[in-house]
Amino acid sequence: MSHPVDVHVGRKLKQIRTIRRLSQTDVARELNLSFQQIQKYEIGSNRIAASRLYELSRILDVPTSYFFEGIEASPDAVKTRDPSLEIVSALASIRDDTIKSRIVTFIEDVSGVTVARQN
Repeated sequence: MSHPVDVHVGRKLKQIRTIRRLSQTDVARELNLSFQQIQKYEIGSNRIAASRLYELSRILDVPTSYFFEGIEASPDAVKTRDPSLEIVSALASIRDDTIKSRIVTFIEDVSGVTVARQN
């Protein structure tokens, strides 16, 4: 059984990877891993070592603390529904890049935050 914190960190990994428009293969290549290992990290079935978390934060251009944002004092609090992750998952499932780009632009307009785009 996966620990709730590992599941949370994995979800945050998937969220930022998707926002950065990187595939699991892209991230795996940077770490000299298989994309399956990234999949296991993202579902929380494999724990991410501190050194690997540091590498991921460098690759994804976020502070390591990003992966723990939203965790309350109790690990049980991690099990609550996070609408942000649902939005990221829904966006990731859209295949048309033009539509994705329009949705991202809309979110940027509403939030006042610009998302860094990978070229």
